[in-house]
Amino acid sequence: MHKLLASTYKEALLLSRDIGGLAILFVMPLVLVVTITLIQDSTFKTINDTKIPVLIVDNDKGTVANHILEGLKDSGSFDVIMSSSEEEVEAMVFKGEYQLAIIIPNQLSTDLQKKINQNVEGILSKFGLEDEVEPIFTTEIAHKEVRLYFDPATQMTFKNSVKNGIDKMISQIETQSIYKAFQEQLGEEDEAIFDTGSFISFREIVLKKDDKEMMPNSSQHNVPAWTLFAIFFIIVPLSINMVKEKTQGTFVRLRTNPVGYATVLGGKTLVYLCVCLVQFTLMLLIGVYLFPTIGLPELDVSGRLPLLYIVALFAGLAAIGLGLLLGTVAKTQEQSAPFGATFVVILAALGGVWVPVFVMPKFMQALSNISPMNWGLNGFYDVFLRNARFVDILPEITLLLLFFLITSIISIVYNERKNAV
Repeated sequence: MHKLLASTYKEALLLSRDIGGLAILFVMPLVLVVTITLIQDSTFKTINDTKIPVLIVDNDKGTVANHILEGLKDSGSFDVIMSSSEEEVEAMVFKGEYQLAIIIPNQLSTDLQKKINQNVEGILSKFGLEDEVEPIFTTEIAHKEVRLYFDPATQMTFKNSVKNGIDKMISQIETQSIYKAFQEQLGEEDEAIFDTGSFISFREIVLKKDDKEMMPNSSQHNVPAWTLFAIFFIIVPLSINMVKEKTQGTFVRLRTNPVGYATVLGGKTLVYLCVCLVQFTLMLLIGVYLFPTIGLPELDVSGRLPLLYIVALFAGLAAIGLGLLLGTVAKTQEQSAPFGATFVVILAALGGVWVPVFVMPKFMQALSNISPMNWGLNGFYDVFLRNARFVDILPEITLLLLFFLITSIISIVYNERKNAV
């Protein structure tokens, strides 16, 4: 125990003299989580603070065009700008001056009504009402096309949401027009005989805690993800300090003393585990106290702190194990620093920190299952978003503990075999 405490004191002293390492460990994660959460907060808000300007060329001037314009304005997401030339809006959108332009074709409303009347007359004639219903439109009506221009830099999710919204608005118009045409053909124009309201609706059922809905927000998504990223980034200063000990001869002096390599690693583990928990505490304080003052959702940690610290503890162990292995294997700082930083980014990408795992290809989803960041992130999300109990996070923390034990054992065995040669 005395040797372990001495090793721990030595490691704490070494870390306290590394100002750059301390900045990476504490300042960088705080700036990162605030910046990313501010950027992504609008994604989780139900009310958009900023409107996207959209160019409209209305060649129809009819009911369908009016319905589309009203739908865009009522959505609260778009600032409608009318234009008269398709060539002009095409040039402006493709130059990136605007993200979206909608071209409503000529006679869209009238041709849609003609097509619906044709279909209604055809249906009524099948029921033996052809003597009462005289065909009015016999010519073929060409299909209409609402043209959309998107900025080439626009993301696919935005394109799909706009397309689906416009398609929904036009479908509603078609449905109401069909009902109206039936009423006219049946001679019931004065009194509504069809209920044109939506019969099927959608309602999201969210998780509840103490009869209170737990709506996820940007803080609950970003704080766990970037806290985990910061925790795993300790492999950079940890591996660099271990390489320094080897290049400066400190490790050779340690080997002359009756101190096992496991004891040396134990001292490093205790120090950097404390660093991980301090990092986590600072992140929680930022989410609870700073976020509300800058207009971000407050991070709700009520009733979750014990489980959150358990996940952070085991995630810190996994990160330390990886850092010990890298520091043991690397021979120079030029090897440990770039490789460590790059490997953390790769683990973050595989673990779902950058992109959600469910949108990845199947092959990448399978690879994410072996990323310790994915285990830690799932553990945090279970506690923050799924109201999990200890037994629910047991699989994730078990994997993190096994990862720490395996990497530590590999480090000890590798060091013994290298020194035995």
